[in-house]
Amino acid sequence: MPLRYAAADLISFAGNLLEKAGLEGSKAEAVAVILVEGDLLGHTTHGLALLPAYLGEIANGGMTRTGEPEVVADFPAAVTWDGRRLPGPWLVGRALELAIVRAKLNGVCAVAIRRSHHIGCLAAYLKRVTDAGLMVLLTCSDPNVCSVAPFGGRREVFTPNPVAAAWPTAGDPVMVDISMSITTNGLSKRLHTAGKRFPGPWALTAGGAATDDPAVLFENPPGTLLPIGGLDHGHKGYALALLVEALTGALAGHGRADAKAGWGATVYIQVFNPACFGGAEEFLRQSTHVAEACRATPPLEGGAKVRLPGEAGLRRRAEQSAHGVNLQESVLPAILPWSTRLGVPLPSARAGRE
Repeated sequence: MPLRYAAADLISFAGNLLEKAGLEGSKAEAVAVILVEGDLLGHTTHGLALLPAYLGEIANGGMTRTGEPEVVADFPAAVTWDGRRLPGPWLVGRALELAIVRAKLNGVCAVAIRRSHHIGCLAAYLKRVTDAGLMVLLTCSDPNVCSVAPFGGRREVFTPNPVAAAWPTAGDPVMVDISMSITTNGLSKRLHTAGKRFPGPWALTAGGAATDDPAVLFENPPGTLLPIGGLDHGHKGYALALLVEALTGALAGHGRADAKAGWGATVYIQVFNPACFGGAEEFLRQSTHVAEACRATPPLEGGAKVRLPGEAGLRRRAEQSAHGVNLQESVLPAILPWSTRLGVPLPSARAGRE
């Protein structure tokens, strides 16, 4: 029977580790909440699996421990911050708080953040916005690294450049979180470590040959991930990756044209208030109608019922909130050296449901 861990215990454990490592208390808690939320939703490569790397960044000075972002520009509906390499989950949380307040007044508010540290799982931020009756768009890139080739090329230019968005309906919100590459760097590393392969030709060798072997991404010279659409329709993922670069690096005024400075993120957040457009009630009428039409669509023969983006994650979140988080087997062993070094005991497990 698999072992489960109470989400509150995992948040407390991660927060204590981060604070012992040197993060201010509010920042440590914000990071812990987002990492555990990633695991609750099932985004296991972007949950507590990231904690050892974050702790390493604190130790080597790659993540700023204290202070506030620098305000680069501040207009009623357009704000730009220099994140000063502060922890990404804390920065994004603060930016969302600001954007929610201003969107309620102005209809929309966008916040661009340059020089943030890594922000974790994008889906982990969405529900707090839809719970307020608002719509959100969130995207990021890391201008310091690259692993995805533009369509038709074989040299890496982009990161996976994820895009997340969410909006309310009369029931659960629709929650989208997708990368502009076929898969993520995190999953590629996990498969490579386990000696496994991609389900299909998701990567290119350094010479440009399609392959299902994630090992090519870790060779010298490295291969690249393919954009969404792969060899057939990868021009679509490539175009969307360029859009992300415009929303993040270009709007923030800092990106791939600048000197590299370690692991991080350039972030774009936009919050919409439906009440300032066609009206909150009309928004829900339209969004709910489309959601119900999708769910009512007859499935393919032998297939499962049609579901909405985020539906499985929210169902998983509810189940794991009630019965405990089912962590990947590799997560706690990777954290154990930090737990020992910082004197924070591992959380207690309980037997979970099969």
